[in-house]
Amino acid sequence: MTFGVPPLGGEVRSSAFRRPSNNSPMYHHRAMTADQRARVLDYRRRRCLPLHSPPHWAMGFSSQYLISAACYEHAAVIGTSPDRLTQCEEQLLNACAEHASKIYAWCILPNHYHVLLATVRIRSLCRTLGQFHGRSSYQWNLEDKERGRKVWYRCFDREIRSERHFWATVNYIHHNPIHHGLVEKWQDWIWSSAGSFVEKVGKDKATEIWKEYPILDYGKGWDD
Repeated sequence: MTFGVPPLGGEVRSSAFRRPSNNSPMYHHRAMTADQRARVLDYRRRRCLPLHSPPHWAMGFSSQYLISAACYEHAAVIGTSPDRLTQCEEQLLNACAEHASKIYAWCILPNHYHVLLATVRIRSLCRTLGQFHGRSSYQWNLEDKERGRKVWYRCFDREIRSERHFWATVNYIHHNPIHHGLVEKWQDWIWSSAGSFVEKVGKDKATEIWKEYPILDYGKGWDD
């Protein structure tokens, strides 16, 4: 991992944006038979789970969550322009701030986002994010002349289970632009909390946290 002040107007790569494989876990339903889909829906219905989205369980381990959402089929709708990335970042953080007591880390990428936060109102937060998705879909489709296009593939929350899980999540979020080949340094991607994080804790401490709490295969299967 390298840290440092990025050059003004540093290069941001676009070659990493690619269409996901239908083998991605997000699209496993496409390989199901009609009977298998019916059984899955029946299972979710009998357990009062959302029929077509991840369940929002609060298990009581903490009030800290990783919130993630992707554009439908990982199309780079957010990354159409720097202005749109900035707009998405501002509106997303405002939506989260309505229900979060603390926003620890975030990263907005061309086709998905991650936010680590603390809240005791996870259901209300998810509803507000759904409203944000609706408003942004309408606006971006209008701008792109893509009326009726499906922009978002919902969002999911993952409760933080431990201190190690928390810091691995911080590293995962800040490393995401590098993972996708967009930049070479955390701070090169400006639509992220990485720059302020390194500035706040210092280069040495940030490097120590990176080594102590490796991300390993964090996000594998969803964030490939």
